Amino acid sequence: MEFQKSLIKLNQDFSNKEEAIRFCGHLLYKEGYVEEEYIEAMVERDRDLSVYMGNFIAIPHGTDAAKERVLKSGITVIQVPDGVNFGDESNPQIATVLFGIAGIGDEHLQMIQKISIFCADVDNVVKLADAKTEEEIIRLLENVE
Repeated sequence: MEFQKSLIKLNQDFSNKEEAIRFCGHLLYKEGYVEEEYIEAMVERDRDLSVYMGNFIAIPHGTDAAKERVLKSGITVIQVPDGVNFGDESNPQIATVLFGIAGIGDEHLQMIQKISIFCADVDNVVKLADAKTEEEIIRLLENVE
């Protein structure tokens, strides 16, 4: 996985999960990774099955049908210090790091797997959440295999 500084955003704040998901999608769109329709497919994907993965991370990505809207594989890393709730009031699921992904073919599955393995150690999530620069986030994630 290759991480682009332009796809990493520090200290973001969102009022709800849909706003957070759309931010990830818009960033992928703005940087030329996906067609604009992919953003809506990311929101739809979360409606079908939550993109919250536990350990304070969420991995917004599009539906299977939206794969044709992916122009090239890419991944956003969004830091949300105050967190955003991907659950509800009775079952909060707070994410402090978001990974917005778009993958050609089955690459999105490989991306999700690698991120999930790295973030299974909550200490790694804390390091990402506490990172002060985009370069620091890239350094932390560069060695994810």
